[in-house]
Amino acid sequence: MHIRHTAALLCCILCTAFLGGCAKNSTEKEPETESSASEPTDADTVAAFEATTIDGTSLSSSVFSDSRITMVNVWATYCNPCLREMPELGELAGEYDTEDFQLIGIISDVPEDSGESTLQTAADLIEETKADYPHLLLNESLYNALLTGVSAVPTTFFIDQEGKVLDTVIGAMEKSAWKEKIDGLLEE
Repeated sequence: MHIRHTAALLCCILCTAFLGGCAKNSTEKEPETESSASEPTDADTVAAFEATTIDGTSLSSSVFSDSRITMVNVWATYCNPCLREMPELGELAGEYDTEDFQLIGIISDVPEDSGESTLQTAADLIEETKADYPHLLLNESLYNALLTGVSAVPTTFFIDQEGKVLDTVIGAMEKSAWKEKIDGLLEE
């Protein structure tokens, strides 16, 4: 019971924080961007986590070692800018060699212990947007590892093979802008 209460409280807190962030003018063309220093510190490293994808697969923070760059897109089922960019993110996920680049979504308003209808709603949105890449469900481990500083959705992290956060983007972008950012990080 304690875990369920904690997950529900965590979901309420995140939804409140994310609603404020997603409520920004969605017609803005340029997102706010925060870049890490050129030499990431330990504070810029993602803590270890274990989470479950919407299809029931277990993933841990070791997933970052699978690709040179991992794009982690934090989104919510109620966030129109998130949903508008997901078809292009789905395209990007298939355009790169997985040794170089992978994309992972985090559904910020759907905890692991959600009911069937909530999970189905999220699954339907993923299918409708053709966002064919892994989508993690929220849990305390994932929240503590990566989401404590997230105040708006979409928020996107770029993480290297060692789990260091290379860049953070707050807001949605067009596919061409994402591709430019990915290609630049791969060139570094």
